[in-house]
Amino acid sequence: PPPLPRNELDSVEKELNDITGKLEAERKSQEGMARFLKHPLKVLVEKPENILIVCIPLSLIVFIGGFVSMVKMYGIQVLFNSTVIDDFAILAILISIIPVSVLDFREQTRVKNLENALPNFFRDLAGMNDSGMTLPNAVHLVAGAEYGTLTPHIRKLDNEMSWGVGFVEGMYRFGKGLGTPLANRSVDLIAKASKAGGDISEVLRAAANDTFEVVNLAQERRNNMFIYVIIVIVSWAVFMFVIAVLVSSFLSTMATAGTAAQMTAASSKFMGRIDLPAYKRLFTHAAMIQGFFSGLCAGQMGEGRVVAGLKYSAIMLIISWVVFRFFI
Repeated sequence: PPPLPRNELDSVEKELNDITGKLEAERKSQEGMARFLKHPLKVLVEKPENILIVCIPLSLIVFIGGFVSMVKMYGIQVLFNSTVIDDFAILAILISIIPVSVLDFREQTRVKNLENALPNFFRDLAGMNDSGMTLPNAVHLVAGAEYGTLTPHIRKLDNEMSWGVGFVEGMYRFGKGLGTPLANRSVDLIAKASKAGGDISEVLRAAANDTFEVVNLAQERRNNMFIYVIIVIVSWAVFMFVIAVLVSSFLSTMATAGTAAQMTAASSKFMGRIDLPAYKRLFTHAAMIQGFFSGLCAGQMGEGRVVAGLKYSAIMLIISWVVFRFFI
């Protein structure tokens, strides 16, 4: 064919450059700060730790704002004479950890439900492939069944394969959409075995058995470690009870006796005046610190992740604050 005129070549080249520029701009908008500015809510809830982008600055604003306003109103003595600053500190900590713990709990529930359904999906796919169905037909038939939270991902895989996406590429997309380590490992095993030309039914069955064993081991670990989580929580509760008894009975009695002794000649022989509010504040700090770190220990022992303990920390921190603020 005759070569294109120079002006047409320039036009085609300009069009290609425009398309390349748009693709590059779209790629940049899907990563880093550009992605956050374009889809802020989606980025914040995508991973539990992402919410700290908002929570940490907000908690600092609450604490610093409360600190400055209290010092302006009552002077620097408010740090020693009032517990309001402690309240702002607790509020700032809760603002930081509660959203993370809620999102982490939601994410772990999603992962658990997905991984529990994976063995059945692989096993059903293998059985239908054994009966003589091709893999696209088997996926299409399986997509009509119910697998809980895994069902939308299976139907998406079926749609992609119906549009001509190969089984290997579709499985890689399937694993990426699930976003769990167990799913990525199983999908990688199936895809590589399919590329190598092995018996795909046996590979699917092996993947089903592997995921089933991993899920069972994880559940067994949680069941075995649950007693230690209970021990940590009970230890904190006993500590709270001992402090409550100490403050409400012993220290209150000693403070009353000290005040009465100061008004008599026995004041020189008595141990002196007991500052009950200072003791209560000290014990409040001790209970809150123990509750926070006990929760982290419970998460590490129960689920193998410190972040999983933030929900326990938040609950124990709130209980400690309420008990000492309103009941002791």
